[in-house]
Amino acid sequence: MNNRAILLTDGLLSTPFAKTAHGLIRGTERYTVVGVVDVPTAGQDAGVVLDGHLRDIPVFASVSQAMAMAGPVSYAIVAIATNGGILPSTMLTDIKQGLENGLSIVNGLHEFLNDKPELVALANLHSGQLIDVRQPKPRNELHFWTGEVKTITAPIIAVIGTDCALGKRTTARLIREACGRHNLNAQMIYTGQTGWLQGVNYGFIVDSTLNDFVSGELEHALVSCWRETGADLLLIEGQAALRNPSGPCGSEFLVSGNARHVVLVHAPKRVYYDHDPAWGEIPSIESEIALIRAYGSDVIAVALNTEECSRDDAFAYQKQYTERLGIPVLLPLQEGVDTILPIIQSLISPAHAH
Repeated sequence: MNNRAILLTDGLLSTPFAKTAHGLIRGTERYTVVGVVDVPTAGQDAGVVLDGHLRDIPVFASVSQAMAMAGPVSYAIVAIATNGGILPSTMLTDIKQGLENGLSIVNGLHEFLNDKPELVALANLHSGQLIDVRQPKPRNELHFWTGEVKTITAPIIAVIGTDCALGKRTTARLIREACGRHNLNAQMIYTGQTGWLQGVNYGFIVDSTLNDFVSGELEHALVSCWRETGADLLLIEGQAALRNPSGPCGSEFLVSGNARHVVLVHAPKRVYYDHDPAWGEIPSIESEIALIRAYGSDVIAVALNTEECSRDDAFAYQKQYTERLGIPVLLPLQEGVDTILPIIQSLISPAHAH
């Protein structure tokens, strides 16, 4: 089998619910993405739909059109992230079409394809696989926290956000790539299904890990990665937000992952958690930085998610937050993240001296 894949987005490509697709369109080492199936944006380039950058990934109106026009394909990836990880019933048509065309289906949702007898039968009939990425690990493969993380001498940076779906994984990936261009061996720890789909080698999926073992799986990923790659720097991809009521998350990265440094991702124009007034207002960035400091970690830079912002807005916010906070403020999509490199260099130097 080749690693060529199409993405199934069920009409959601231009929404935050397709953030798995967005990550794979921006880059993956595990698959070669050759098309997206999304009716509302069919005929366009997926990169242009995402952020205005042409990426030569066409959007098709159907699986059969993608199969006819994209060349040989082995995988169809369910590339959406829904609330609660539920598979929309409207996606079953595309999944069945993929199986009938001999594809293997890769699914990052909590609802497992292997639990659906009709799909299992189709996969067997057409020699395809159903790959449920979020299937929990067997109990005997899970690790309990030991304290070994404290032996790591490389700096550990958690990329966390003031809310969900802000670009934490993308920011971590961009920092890793910027370090690589400057001959620094930065490694990323994935903590969600998209990081695995993008081909990151070390990590675990937080929300399908038995709660008692989240801290141990995090530690195991960090220690294994550091020992096996000799990383100069470890980046942890954050999940949700410290105070998002639907899934408060992040303290594990600071406490159990011993991440003493944080890049904080923030959307200046987002008022409520997950855009929902019932979930409450997102507190000020100053109070988030103070909360992180209370955990014993320092915010070394802020990265802005500029949703709903014009280009002028983005740069105005960058200037305003730089003056307010006195730390570098990154615009990852407009300018990249290279301005954080001097800080990273200064963190690495003392670590290497030990």
